[in-house]
Amino acid sequence: MMVDVCIIGSGAGGSPIAYELANAGFSVVVLEKGENFSESDFNKDEIAVTRRDMFTPPLNEQKHIINEYRADGTFTRYDGEESGWSFWNGSMVGGSSNLMSGYFHRLKPNDFQLKSVYGEIKGANVVDWPISYKDLEPYYDRVEKVVGVSGKIVQHKHLEPRSSADFPYPELQINGATKWFDLTCKDLGYEAIPTPRAILSQNALGRNACYYSNFCGSYGCASGAKGSGRAALLQKCKAKIITDAFVYRLQSNEKKVTRAYYYTKNGIRHSVQAKIFVVAAQAIETSRLLLNSKNEHFPNGLANSSGEVGKNLIFSAGGSGSGRFVFEKLTPQQQKELMEVGAFFNRSLQDWYEYKNEDKAYKGGTIDFLFEHQNIISRVMREVYDENGKLLWGEKLKEKLHKRLTTSRVLTFEVFNDWLPTDKCFVGVDEKTKDKYGVPVGVINLYGHPQDLEVGEYLAQKAVKVLERLGCEEIDYSISSAPPPNLVAGGCRFGNDAKTSVLDKNCKAHDLENLYVSDASFMPTGGSIPYTWTIYANSFRVADVIKEQLKKEKS
Repeated sequence: MMVDVCIIGSGAGGSPIAYELANAGFSVVVLEKGENFSESDFNKDEIAVTRRDMFTPPLNEQKHIINEYRADGTFTRYDGEESGWSFWNGSMVGGSSNLMSGYFHRLKPNDFQLKSVYGEIKGANVVDWPISYKDLEPYYDRVEKVVGVSGKIVQHKHLEPRSSADFPYPELQINGATKWFDLTCKDLGYEAIPTPRAILSQNALGRNACYYSNFCGSYGCASGAKGSGRAALLQKCKAKIITDAFVYRLQSNEKKVTRAYYYTKNGIRHSVQAKIFVVAAQAIETSRLLLNSKNEHFPNGLANSSGEVGKNLIFSAGGSGSGRFVFEKLTPQQQKELMEVGAFFNRSLQDWYEYKNEDKAYKGGTIDFLFEHQNIISRVMREVYDENGKLLWGEKLKEKLHKRLTTSRVLTFEVFNDWLPTDKCFVGVDEKTKDKYGVPVGVINLYGHPQDLEVGEYLAQKAVKVLERLGCEEIDYSISSAPPPNLVAGGCRFGNDAKTSVLDKNCKAHDLENLYVSDASFMPTGGSIPYTWTIYANSFRVADVIKEQLKKEKS
């Protein structure tokens, strides 16, 4: 099979490429390891979705090796299968964009020049991006309109420049308690902003509006309101999608990739030939594929003459916290508002996206506030003990559960700040440990820079202050260097110098004429927000570059 473009992976990094190029008349094949689900396949079965591996490979077939490093240089090795530690996010058409909560913040202009603005950071490999916010802004705008983002622009000191005055779709419905939050922040001198969401608040783009189940994170969307790569893009283009296709090797000569080899789940081998190849397999798997594709021209891994493939892996630093509203302290009207079912909380703070502490300038981050997830099992399991730590059962347990679930709500917050790239956080391969296909598995080396924790703690304290002023009780939070597996980037950073980066500014491999990487691997730093919107925007940008390359080749 010979096509114009072969895309490996169908998530936020691959779907815009397929959408743009297929709709421009080019022949496109997408190779996706997982299945193709539709809205009718998605439900809110907590057992199936979050307690079992419905959307991710079982670790006894496809595992990782994980090395967790400490500051003194020692590390603990974990076998993915034995430990249960999984970095799989969503193997299906549309990838993990099906399972996202859809919190869509843009990077700020200074995120593109972290080194220039804040200087060197000891122990961190911070560099500026080879593009600017101005280069990416038109594509952020395109994502708003094509993928669908709902929200409301509120002026605040860290608002990034925009070419559109507001989001194309109005805010999602919000819970009445949000009014108290806004007033509380105003009293504290903070600027509360509505959280943009890649969820349609009204029927549009051939998709149905949100029906407010509050089962967003980890769950597929049964209405199509969530802007997954599948619902928003792949279902609207004529790209050929081959599922059950695990790409294990890219074949190349010294100048071009010539063929992608893949296995079906039954171990049957196939291949695809293309003029251009785009890898968008998720940051860890993209590095693993390139490293496993070494040949006589690239003995250290495909596109790896710099030795940078897999290096400078990043996640999102920060953590989370929560507080419980005290029902008895609320007025009857407030009680009614608090217990409104389905409506979102949807508030964020970016007052400390940049801040000074003891005269030192820091890159800060974002705090998103949301109600606890609707997952009933996890909510109930927190209530099975009394105030003395003794297990409850019978009528006492029944009474406590009923009260907690009908006259109480927990407000949570999530902190997002930069995970600084370091030499100790990177992807390799383990030549001895193989997956079910006989392919060397990825080795994920983990290490968090101390400043990540310092900034996360600073932001968490601000969030706690809001919860305290709201009158919440049982306030708790955790900031740690544990990486969130669903927020991973880096490994193939882009840059202008082929000696220190894998990709050029257009995300084409320095070493090869027809290989692009369009998932989050390209990011040298991650900013202080979830990555998905930036992955989408950059992928639309790369699609324009590939489109022009193909036009030149045809002319």
